[in-house]
Amino acid sequence: MVRHHHRMATVDGVMRQRGALVEHPFGTLKWWAVINFFLIRGLVKCRGELNLMTHCYHFMRALKEVKVTAFIADCQARMVLQGGRV
Repeated sequence: MVRHHHRMATVDGVMRQRGALVEHPFGTLKWWAVINFFLIRGLVKCRGELNLMTHCYHFMRALKEVKVTAFIADCQARMVLQGGRV
């Protein structure tokens, strides 16, 4: 227990790294989805729900970087290359 507290309290501690990398996306997901809990029960189902939410989060971030019009143009160009198949 003492070793754990020491590890968490150091400047290069795990919690500091975790807070910098993980807490912002989780906070954004909670704000964006307006939920504070999982909607279903069971570990496998909750993992699926979290995976779906994180994929949506990353997709939204990618759309902000690429811009929606460029994304639509790329999708249309790919459809032309595939002969109109989806």
